[in-house]
Amino acid sequence: MVIDQAILDNLTAQAKTSPRLRMNLDLRNSPADNSQRMLNAIEPGTVMPIHRHRTSSETVVCLRGHFEEYFYDDAGNLTDTFDMLPAGLLLNVPAGQWHSLKSLESGTVLLECKDGAYEPLMPEDMLTCISLG
Repeated sequence: MVIDQAILDNLTAQAKTSPRLRMNLDLRNSPADNSQRMLNAIEPGTVMPIHRHRTSSETVVCLRGHFEEYFYDDAGNLTDTFDMLPAGLLLNVPAGQWHSLKSLESGTVLLECKDGAYEPLMPEDMLTCISLG
């Protein structure tokens, strides 16, 4: 698959009409893959819980648009902010790190990669649900 502007535009259009203001495109070959690779289109106002992945790191890169990634301590206190722009940082979120993000520009799309098969977040892996819109 070639990821071109048409694919990014289509994903963004879906995100804009989604109640969650985000949409992802699964890039795995099948659900049995032992890795997670996806594009995430995120719009300003999307609500992203502060969460962690206990057994996997997460690699994040901004393909277009602009977003901020946030790190938190175990009490939910903000500890670091990363400004994510195309051709900017490639961020590796360590396993167990509490994190969240905020879309700063309509049309933002990021590439996200994690270890292992998909596992939904459990309640103990979410601190709170906040709106950073």
